[in-house]
Amino acid sequence: MPPIRPKDRDAVLQSLRAGVVPRVGQHLIQVGRKREIETLMADLDRLADGGSAIRFVIGEYGSGKTFFLNLIRAVAMEKKLVTANADLNPDRRLHATGGQARSLYAELMRNLSTRTKPDGGAMTGIVEKFVSTAKAEAAAQGEATEVVIRRKLDHLTEMVNGFDFADVIAAYYKGFETGNEQLKADAIRWLRGEFNTKTEARQALGVRAIVDDASFYDQLKLFARFVRLAGFAGFVVCLDELVNLYKLANTAARNANYEQILRILNDTLQGNTEGLGFILGGTPEFLLDTRRGLFSYPALQSRLAENTFAAAGLVDYSGPVLRLASLTPEDFYVLLQKLRNVHAYGVAEKFALPDEAIHAYMEHCARRVGEVYFRTPRTTITSFVGLLAVLEQNPAARWQELLEEVDVFVDTGGVADAQLEPDEDFAGFRI
Repeated sequence: MPPIRPKDRDAVLQSLRAGVVPRVGQHLIQVGRKREIETLMADLDRLADGGSAIRFVIGEYGSGKTFFLNLIRAVAMEKKLVTANADLNPDRRLHATGGQARSLYAELMRNLSTRTKPDGGAMTGIVEKFVSTAKAEAAAQGEATEVVIRRKLDHLTEMVNGFDFADVIAAYYKGFETGNEQLKADAIRWLRGEFNTKTEARQALGVRAIVDDASFYDQLKLFARFVRLAGFAGFVVCLDELVNLYKLANTAARNANYEQILRILNDTLQGNTEGLGFILGGTPEFLLDTRRGLFSYPALQSRLAENTFAAAGLVDYSGPVLRLASLTPEDFYVLLQKLRNVHAYGVAEKFALPDEAIHAYMEHCARRVGEVYFRTPRTTITSFVGLLAVLEQNPAARWQELLEEVDVFVDTGGVADAQLEPDEDFAGFRI
């Protein structure tokens, strides 16, 4: 087995120890879910071919949704797609009137990533790649660069904010040529959705519009076309923690967000977007609850309902909903072996635990929390990484004695159903 770099090893173990998903090195610990990964890779190929895609990745708390999303993001970047990711929270939503949708857009743009810039902050590189491509094309054709830029961006003007988008890119090029760093910075700020008022944007760039709550989705469609003009294969938007929409107490606000999801779903399934894909992560309650989940919105329920023929062990991966299959005990055993391998830098002689200790650990977890230990493995992985850390720093310690002290508990995501606020429709009802 090849050795593992200390940088990758530490990144994986420190993230897992904290109960969060590692940003790098996911391939070192990936197990199972072959069919799901193949399905998403087919979606990425379709995006690269100018198509569109949307997937709802549904799984319990701690079942590996976020890990799966990060793995697909890494694959997308290898396929020369641009990715953006964000977690929804009370201040970041798909639809709002108080700036929350613009806040989500700004977060996505901050996390913009490419193969050469995998940790976010790729906006400047994407714009400069577009400009350099236009300059090369202008030189080859004997034309002015700005003329080529305007021509390449011409078909964007049919879209919402398209004229202003073209003006902002032209302003960036002007700053690029004249050495005006402020003009370049203002153009990037506009593209990231960081201008608060139209007046401010007009003074800085001479444009009449900004990215606001109402234009959130339209701006994503516009940007997806732009990245293809810049030479990338497409644009993938990964949104996690959609359960935060489910938790909204205001029924009107919740339905407005679901209506935005319906709009995205319709556009994607009808092929009205080009090179744009969405991967949305949520819990089964977020999808299935007929009172406040996606299924409470009839138009979404009809589009996201399961194939009735996919029963009795049969599967259908062609629909928009992708239910993450639970890890099997065999998968979990392989996962623990991979964690042991990462901990030992990929060197078998440095293994902190023998195979029999892994078997014993799994039996210990099964006694404590039942089969949940491999179906929602976050807490059991965290405990296992902690066990490896103690053995590494205390060579004289015996794993048999430590094992009985390992505390494993059921992962509820930190939020119990009882903590949900009541719908405002029923807040004043008394018997």
